[in-house]
Amino acid sequence: MAQLFSSPWKYLSAAATVAAAVFLLIALRTHVNLTTVALTLVVAILLCALYWGSGPALAASVLALLAFNYFFIPPIHTWVIRDPENWVAFVAFTITAVTVGQLSSRARRKAEEAEARRLEIERLYEELRKAFEQASEAETLRRSESLKTALLDAVTHDLRTPLTSIKAAATTLLGNPAGSGSSIDEEGRRELLSVIDEESDRLNRFVEEMMELAQIEGGHLLLRRAPIAAAEIVNAALDRAAAVLAPHPVEVAIADRLPLLQVDAASIAAVVFELLENAARYSPVGAPITVRARAKGDEVEIAVEDKGAGIAPEYRERVFEKFFRAPHPPGDKQGFGVGLAIARGIVEAHGGKITVESNRERGSVLRFTVPCERAANERTASAQVQS
Repeated sequence: MAQLFSSPWKYLSAAATVAAAVFLLIALRTHVNLTTVALTLVVAILLCALYWGSGPALAASVLALLAFNYFFIPPIHTWVIRDPENWVAFVAFTITAVTVGQLSSRARRKAEEAEARRLEIERLYEELRKAFEQASEAETLRRSESLKTALLDAVTHDLRTPLTSIKAAATTLLGNPAGSGSSIDEEGRRELLSVIDEESDRLNRFVEEMMELAQIEGGHLLLRRAPIAAAEIVNAALDRAAAVLAPHPVEVAIADRLPLLQVDAASIAAVVFELLENAARYSPVGAPITVRARAKGDEVEIAVEDKGAGIAPEYRERVFEKFFRAPHPPGDKQGFGVGLAIARGIVEAHGGKITVESNRERGSVLRFTVPCERAANERTASAQVQS
């Protein structure tokens, strides 16, 4: 009850609204009938319900009933109702006024509750968004720390080793200049110079891979797609990998009538080269390496198979992570741990997927898919039709 009368001004406003409607109807008495009067008072009650709620609407209904009887139902200025038709009008007005007022106030209350729920949902969503951002920031920071740790490990190991070799070879050559009667013969000098050349290439490769990885992760990898045969891609990669593949027999199996690839040729050739180099690195001398290309639905699949020791199941997904290198026997010369991460970035930038299958009996198979010209043309034609 205290809540019902907690806002007296609402009741005063409702009474003033009904009074204004009554005064207006009295002034227009000669131009209105009982139906017009009843509808006008119902509108006044409706406004009270919408603006001030059920309590003021109920009070407005009572005032409107009294005014309707006293000022408009004959005999006017009395509370008596003699004509049965006027009784029907009075009862109908009473039921209508009370029902409209309560239903309108209920609709207003439902609307207020819906608005309150909307505001609560927005508040909860904002809290969830902030919590998600904080969690994302924490995860980003964690990954950043992990990346810095991995990068530091790469710098301290992958860069120190070639730098140490270069420094040792250069120091030896400087300490034994040619023609000084030194103990290093021409063959020894050539070997030291070869070490410097090889390790310099290794350092250059590391820098290039870091730059390419940064482009991929930053979304700045520029792809110049054009139709090209899978055989041309494979041959370009084989030529580049000729030195590392020298100890292995290589078989190439490209399916007949293979559609042209719609790719950036240099990037995809680099992916095949990375898979070939990876296969050669982890295969024993003399073990065969096979390159296959075949159609697979709307794409072309290229695979590189080796007969190495295989990859343990727990490492098959992680081999595509930055700086990850599976455990290896001491003395094995591994890469920087970014080649397969770069390969995955290039393949995914083309809309393809790269996977690995491996076991100790059959070695490993790294395969990836890329779009072919036919599928690309069909997608372009479909987009043009839809537009």
